[in-house]
Amino acid sequence: MTSSASPRRTRLSGIAPSLRDLPYFLTTLFLFTKSDIKTTVIPVTSLAVASAPLVNLLRLPHVIFWVWFHVLQFDVSNQYLDPDEDALNKGYRPLPAKRITLSQARLLRWILVPACWRLSGLYSAETFYASVALVALTILYNEFHAHRRHWAIRNLVNALGFASFETGATLVAGSDPRRLDGIALCSILASTGIFATTIHTQDFKDEHGDRAIGRRTIPIVFGSAAKYTVIVPLCLWSLGLSVFWGLDVWTGAAFTLLAVYVGALYLRAKTVYEFQVAFYWYNVWLSAAHALPAYCRLYSQPYYLRA
Repeated sequence: MTSSASPRRTRLSGIAPSLRDLPYFLTTLFLFTKSDIKTTVIPVTSLAVASAPLVNLLRLPHVIFWVWFHVLQFDVSNQYLDPDEDALNKGYRPLPAKRITLSQARLLRWILVPACWRLSGLYSAETFYASVALVALTILYNEFHAHRRHWAIRNLVNALGFASFETGATLVAGSDPRRLDGIALCSILASTGIFATTIHTQDFKDEHGDRAIGRRTIPIVFGSAAKYTVIVPLCLWSLGLSVFWGLDVWTGAAFTLLAVYVGALYLRAKTVYEFQVAFYWYNVWLSAAHALPAYCRLYSQPYYLRA
């Protein structure tokens, strides 16, 4: 790691920190992933815990670390390829903040690939396959620039990436890391559909930076009409999931009202801050959606067993 503000940082060799530099190194790793704690680590972990279900509380740190470590692999890849975008939108990240050089970030990016595979292989071959799929989708999204393609391609690759995250995390959380039961599979499929149709909720707050680099996101392509592409799918998913997971009337109504509230926040939002608040509440709704399989296991049955 290097930093123009601290001469001792320049004495580090490659990316391997000395003991006294370890806090700086760990903080740098955290800053790569900071913005994805609420958007990926928490929602994916909540789905894994609810869907597996979690075999015991001692497994929870395993799930959180597995998800975070793979988020780190994705984020380092994404950020070393687009440092100019982060300079516009997220100046606290390690590259624009000069906490790490571009060559060090590139080296770290490729070291993380076998590290993720090794970690996953400790659980099962199936968890390893999920990690391989996630790395392949990361390369497609970042190195092959799927994130700059048509918004439909970007949403699809995003959704498949989250499916890989959730498959691996659910395998780590469960009692048998080699298989997923019907509820877990349905949960991951539903989540994949949610991400494919609502992942663009994160793009409203980044519209300025996306325009600057020529990215064609839904908010840019559809203008003010893009706000309706949030409230409609959220309400439809809320109604569909309420039926599928067998929610009682009051729980289903509360879940659907939360979707309406989130959609209304997007409809009313005009500033970056207001879109950030709306996106925060979207993640609250998403975490609630991911928790529904736990409700089903405790109080109901999925639709395919009731039909």
